[in-house]
Amino acid sequence: MKKFALVLGASGDIGHAICQSLAEDGWSIYVHYSNNQNAAQRLCEMLSENFPAQEFMLVQGDFSIVNGAELVAAQIFNVQAIVFANGQAHYSLLEDTTVEDMDALWRVHVQNPMRLTALLSGKLRKHEVSYVLFIGSIWGEAGSAGEALYATVKGAQHAFVKSYAKEAALSRIRVNAIAPGFINTSMNSHLNQEELQYILDDIPLGSIGQTKDVAEMVRFYLSGKADYVTGQIVRLNGGWYI
Repeated sequence: MKKFALVLGASGDIGHAICQSLAEDGWSIYVHYSNNQNAAQRLCEMLSENFPAQEFMLVQGDFSIVNGAELVAAQIFNVQAIVFANGQAHYSLLEDTTVEDMDALWRVHVQNPMRLTALLSGKLRKHEVSYVLFIGSIWGEAGSAGEALYATVKGAQHAFVKSYAKEAALSRIRVNAIAPGFINTSMNSHLNQEELQYILDDIPLGSIGQTKDVAEMVRFYLSGKADYVTGQIVRLNGGWYI
């Protein structure tokens, strides 16, 4: 029997790597995108070619709108794992952050993920073991000047993980989060070499994390080898924040 995972934000750098790792472990995948259909389509085609025994289906849904979760849930049939790798950063001082900014990031990172989890919980419960996994952030724990809004919604994700893990445990749903530090993605391409070196000097391992590092941690959580773990926020940051 095929096992299906829904990967939110599959068209992004981290989401792409997660889909590749999960496909290697035999998962069929709902490949979600918000706006970047071309990237999601290419990923679907590549996975279908490399793993012909599995299924890979495009799923579209914009989490910045109020009913984004309902739009995605309507496209999902059988699902055993949900991985929330979608979202975007927001760089601004608090005094320059608008109410519209706050509403949008709340919907993308908190409201719609919570609502989608609620809508799909019945499908998750049909499995002996199922998973909800968030890609959180180091800033959700450590805080970050100039990213107060982003840090706040990521902190809210972490709080949801801890609470829902207790609520869903009797339904055999494992709920966890991975909190990456600095990962080499296009989201960080705005940094110049001097800024990058400043960050590297502060990371004990002295290197930048790669998308594969996140993907391999996701693979572990969904492998069945970590099924006694729930309600945890695992730091993946090279020792940057301990």
